[in-house]
Amino acid sequence: MKKQLFRSLILLGILLLPATSVFASGFAIIEQSVSGLGTAFSTGSATAEDASGMYFNPATMTQIKGQQIVSGLHVIIPSADLTVTEATSPGIVINPAFGSISGDNGVNGGVTGIVPNLYYVNNLGTGLAFGLGINAPFGLATEYNKTWIGRYHAVESDVMSLNINPAIAFKVTDKLSVGAGFNIMYMDVTLSSMVNGGLAAFSATSGAIGTPNATSDDIFVENKADSWAYGTNFGLTYQLFESTRLGLAYRSKITQNLEGTTRTDVPTSVSILAAAFSDQNVNGRIDLPASASLSINQRVNDKLVLLGDVSWTDWSSFQDLTLNFEGAGLGGNTSTTTVENWNDSWRYSIGATYQYNDALRLRCGVAYDQTPIPDSAHRTPRIPGEDRTWVTLGTGYKFSDRFSGDFAYAHLFVDDSKLDLSLADNPSAGSLVGSSENSVDIASVQLTYSF
Repeated sequence: MKKQLFRSLILLGILLLPATSVFASGFAIIEQSVSGLGTAFSTGSATAEDASGMYFNPATMTQIKGQQIVSGLHVIIPSADLTVTEATSPGIVINPAFGSISGDNGVNGGVTGIVPNLYYVNNLGTGLAFGLGINAPFGLATEYNKTWIGRYHAVESDVMSLNINPAIAFKVTDKLSVGAGFNIMYMDVTLSSMVNGGLAAFSATSGAIGTPNATSDDIFVENKADSWAYGTNFGLTYQLFESTRLGLAYRSKITQNLEGTTRTDVPTSVSILAAAFSDQNVNGRIDLPASASLSINQRVNDKLVLLGDVSWTDWSSFQDLTLNFEGAGLGGNTSTTTVENWNDSWRYSIGATYQYNDALRLRCGVAYDQTPIPDSAHRTPRIPGEDRTWVTLGTGYKFSDRFSGDFAYAHLFVDDSKLDLSLADNPSAGSLVGSSENSVDIASVQLTYSF
């Protein structure tokens, strides 16, 4: 039993989890357009108010006149107040007194993030248009201190992506436009947690060394890895009636084969574990899901336009995650697998734009966004988000024929999320039961130059 416990404890307290924002649908970031945020992204794949629409559907580039450059910035301010009601150490199988974990509680893991976007579109006026988008479609930022009660599950989660997306579009008829793009995506991952070094040492030496659950004996373990990968996207728009336009778009799955290093910090008090927790290379695979959207743009009159979008993300492709250690392994284990069992998710949004005068456009929208996490047994402190409802407002102002600006604000009402990580499913980190009160605020600004 002691050998089994020691072996499971030194599997590594962290796994290379996928890139996710605290409250994103899975780990996707939809904040790719400021004008789109103003309508809760109900503009979707049917409409391009500006060049940023190419992210959602490259076919919309035929709606842009001449050349246009768009630069946007989104400030995402999440709150995730996580309160733990139970945290049990694996040491309980040795001695019931070793079952209790102490530490900071009622912590907020939300970290403010900044998401930039840059787009260029050139409509040649011959039915052909091309463009380039640079954005960050996936990302994560959560952080807890090294002494919090759930430290064996997570400390820092920091994931960054950079996507370079050249695209081309063609107006096939007066009603039909098609477009396609190629995605070159870089991903960088940093994930860390503490490992119960006191318990591992105590178990390995029959109590001669180590104090179970003691923060002074905890081992800090950090994974850093990155990779480049490629994918495609395509779409179409169709002018069903003079006042009604439809859009359909699809993004392919992208597989990131991450490679990097595992770095450890073993306290001198448990130096007996130094060989088992040696620095080494590591690799893992993340499948970034395919997605599709169907949108409608309904012009009511010269001023008012109603919008709607339904989007699907293939999160069911994310069933498990394997981390491979390329050195001596950790505790004799050269790999470890965690089961995710995520579900496909859906997003529904409606919105409107109102052209108040020649210069000022007003926007509003609401959306409902499902989480792909199936239940509390698969939710971790790294990803405490739940289903969420968006309420958004935005404006666009045309300063001149060449310059315009956009501003948008969104508040996300996020359902309280439950965590129920059992000891049996988490033999190295222990159980963690609790709930998180969540919300998000987003403020975004964008500048557009047309020529």
